[in-house]
Formats: sequence, C-alpha cells, structure tokens
Amino acid sequence: MGNSFGCSASGERLVSAARDGDFVEAKMLLDCNPCLAKYSTFGGLNSPLHFAAAKGHNEIVALLLENGADVNSRNYCGQTALMQACRYGHWEVVQTLLLFRCNVTRADYLSGRTALHFAAVNGHVRCIRLVVADFVPSSPFGSLENQANSDRVDDSVMKTKNEQSSLSKFVNKAADGGITALHMAALNGYFDCVQLLLDLHASVSAVTFHYGTSMDLIGAGSTPLHYAACGGNLKCCQILLAKGANRMTLNCNGWLPVDVARMWGRHWLEPILTPHSDTALPVFPPSYHLSLPLLSVLNIARECGLHPSATPSDDADTCAVCLERTCSVAAEGCGHELCVRCALYLCSTSNNPSESQGPPGSIPCPLCRHGIVSFVRLPGSPAKESKLHLSLGLCTPCMLHPREQEQSSPSSSQEIRKNRVVAVPSDLLCPVTCSPFPSVSIPLCTCNDGPCPNFETGESQTQGESPNHTHSNPADTEKMESVRLEKTTCSSMFWGRRSCSRENQCNAEINA
Repeated sequence: MGNSFGCSASGERLVSAARDGDFVEAKMLLDCNPCLAKYSTFGGLNSPLHFAAAKGHNEIVALLLENGADVNSRNYCGQTALMQACRYGHWEVVQTLLLFRCNVTRADYLSGRTALHFAAVNGHVRCIRLVVADFVPSSPFGSLENQANSDRVDDSVMKTKNEQSSLSKFVNKAADGGITALHMAALNGYFDCVQLLLDLHASVSAVTFHYGTSMDLIGAGSTPLHYAACGGNLKCCQILLAKGANRMTLNCNGWLPVDVARMWGRHWLEPILTPHSDTALPVFPPSYHLSLPLLSVLNIARECGLHPSATPSDDADTCAVCLERTCSVAAEGCGHELCVRCALYLCSTSNNPSESQGPPGSIPCPLCRHGIVSFVRLPGSPAKESKLHLSLGLCTPCMLHPREQEQSSPSSSQEIRKNRVVAVPSDLLCPVTCSPFPSVSIPLCTCNDGPCPNFETGESQTQGESPNHTHSNPADTEKMESVRLEKTTCSSMFWGRRSCSRENQCNAEINA
C-alpha cells in the first residue's frame, strides 16, 4: 500500500492532513507525490481516504479520489470509506463517493455489514437515502402493482420488476446472525429510518438466524418487532405493526415481542404488543425521506460533473436557486431548470412532502412546489471535462453501472499523469451475497466513543402515558434484573470480543 521508507513520513503528514481537514497541506503533498493517495498507516489500519471520510472532510475526499485513491479500498477490518461516512452520518461524503461510483454492496470482514447497516444502526436517514439511490427507480412506488395486474407485460414492466427485486435484496441483505438494517434501526429507536426502510420494501417478517448468533438476550429467530420491543420506542412498534408485523411470532426462546418488552422493562409497550390488543394504530403516510428523482440527477452528475467551466452568458441561463452556475437539468413535469449541484442537493436533503398530488417520493420543486419525479439533462449542457473539481468521468466503475473502460490516448503523456484514476474491472468487486466471517455477531455501536446507550431513551418521555405495571413473581423479577446487569457494553451483548478489539483499533486510530 505504499508504506516504503521513502514515503512514510510524507504519508503520515497526509494522514494528519486528512484527519484534521487541512486541504492546503493535503494538496501540496499530493502535488509533490500523487502516489501518497494510496498510502495506508502501519499495519494497513486505515488510508487517508478513510480518515477524511470518517471526519467528514468532503473536499479532501474528492482530492484523494482525483489523485488515484481507490474508492473501494478496505481497512484492516474490511471497511470502506463509504462505511465510515455512513457510520458518522457525513451524507455529503457519501454523495461524493457515489459520484465516483463506489460499490455500495461491499461487506466488511467482521460481520458482513454493508454501508446500509452502518447508516441504520446510527439513525442517519440521509445516508440511507443516498446508499439506496442506485436501486430506487424514478417511478412511483405503487405503479408496479397496477402494471402487474394488466394483461400486457412490456419491457418497462419487466424492468421495473427487476429494479424492485434488486432493491428488496439489497435492503434485506442480512449481516452475521441474520440481522438486517431494519433490525438495527428498530432496536435503537430510529423510527424515521424504520419507516424509510419499510417503504423501500424491507421485510417486516425477517428473522435472525436460528444458529450461530449471540443474541441470547433478545433471542435467536427474532423479528424486527422483537428488537423494537427491546429498544422500547413506541412509534417504531406502531410503524411495524401498521406495516403487517405479527404480535404472535415466537422466537427460538419461545418469546413473544411482549415478553421481550417485559424482560427489558418496557412496560409502556404492553398494551400495544399483547397478542389480542385492540389498541388503535395511527395511520402513517409514506416516508418523507423517499426520493424518486435522486437516481436521475445522480447519473447526470456522474456524466456531466458538478462544475461547468462556461460562465452563464445572461441571467436567463443562471440557476434561480444559487444564482451562480449555469442551468444544466430540468424537472420533468413543471420544466423548471436548475444547475446539477442544486438539484442534487435538493434530492439529497428534502424531507417535505409535495403539495401537489404527486406520487410518494416526489420532491417539491423549489420554484412552483410541483412534485418532481425525475430530472432530464438539458441539450445545451456542457460535457464533462478533464479538469473538474470532481473528475466524475474518471472513476472506478461499480458493478451496478458496468461500462467499457475508456482507452487512453498515448500521445499526451502529460494528460495521463493528471488523470491518475485506474479503472478496476467489475468482476473484482464484492458481490451482493458476500458475507465473510459468518460466526461473528454484529455490533450495535462503537464503544470507544464513550459509554454505550442504556436503551432507556423514551422511557422518561412516555412514562406519564405508560399503563400500570404488571406484577410479576419475585423469581421472575430477580431473573430479569440479573439479565440487565449483564448488559454492560454493546460488544459483550452483540459482538465477539475479538471482533470488537479489531474494530476498536481502527476507530481509535481515526479518533486519536
């Protein structure tokens, strides 16, 4: 990875610059020696790209990728820069990595977690929205059922079916122990993530593995409702039940969700989790974090770049949102024109429902509030150039976007030195079914950042609304208290000590 004696000192300077966000220092070092972009610390723990992504330094991430850093490089634990960005919620970094066509399906070595798991366990809903962008087609979510009922099946219907099948497989991809992203979001009480994952076809009846898991305190073979009962968030339980979760599902320990809630002292959940509960459930609209036009504008940004070189000739060609860049995309429907950067930012951050009768997932236009489903590229928009701040055309292809490798011209060696990104064939990338080290269970959080969450959030908020606590036998109460005393750290509860030690080494280096 470039850890020779000649570049180790400069490499450590680049690591420090990437960690501290010193863009000037990083650019100076890369101008002198572009190979430093592939440098890694001693032992291969982390690369400068991992440091910059974990700290949220978006400009340095783009600089490293422009100078040849591998967007899919792994650290000691097999984690990519995308996983680090999703762990800490840096959605702008996630957006930049997607523009360079990072592989979102890669899993880490410890427990088979993808970037979606890292985003769900910490409740970063914007990161979830971006990670699944390549799987969500720019079409209404309810159109598949209507088209499937028709007698005539054309190519567009088959394409929509394949797209939604790929989305369902990716969202429901299980890490070690059979834990999905929905399990993790439900356990930690992130109801907005739970609602978004359910609208993205996450399975509400998915169960953890019946073997090879250390989830003894919740029980093997548990559903997301069991995990939500352990977490104690009322709204998560309501959303799961409204989407079809079954109160009568038993896990391998013979526990119902209400039994898990009683074991963990979540007594305010008993009225809604009892098997024959008649409690009325609220009606939940589709998630406001759905984004149908995100894929279309993301592909346009990959093709055209974000910084057009030509300045607008008159005010009519200027983006009405930023008043700086030239309009390069137009919204289908209302036809209002924006620059690609403003359109990408709008699709990545908007969580307001459209005031029109648009389909769920449409983004309201900032000029007329019309529901936008997709963007189209303007005919006169400039093509990508070699000297862009983000060289989107010279990126590592992903298995989701296969394309032929462009043949470089041997005539201009100087231009070849400027564009140092080497394309990696898609057959070398990790497939969707990659799940290494299946015997290691999955973590809930990083324990090195401080004390672990006590899972009592929401108890103080709903204590006034909670019903009277049921009286249990002294023996059962003593058993429950002994179980709670064992929950000292997240790693001892959900994660092997050896795996926890390996990941803490990488995280300690980043957070030093």
